Amino acid sequence: MNYQAINLNEKFSKFNEHWSPKVIIEMNDYQFKLVKIQGDFVWHNHKDTDEVFFVIDGEMSIIFRDGEVKLSEGEMFVIPKGVEHKTYAENECQAMIVEPKGVVNTGETNSELTAEDDVWI
Repeated sequence: MNYQAINLNEKFSKFNEHWSPKVIIEMNDYQFKLVKIQGDFVWHNHKDTDEVFFVIDGEMSIIFRDGEVKLSEGEMFVIPKGVEHKTYAENECQAMIVEPKGVVNTGETNSELTAEDDVWI
């Protein structure tokens, strides 16, 4: 057993690319991923699972076909499974995503923003 805390600032310093979630730890069948976002993402959904966004630094929006949620540092939101959405950040935002193993960042939507899954830092 490793009794060492995970330092989020140190983990964020290990990558620069946007829209490419990095796994930092697992709990049961769930992964905690760090991501840097900036600009506009693609419309997509995750038909089999909810998805959590927790903002560590900055501000972001989760846009739905019928509304929007704005998140600032220290705020989080659960996107229900099957709900179409896209994320957006005017300036770089650092966030944590919590979702089951194997979830692709663009759901079933093929895009140039589809990231490799299960990348650890």
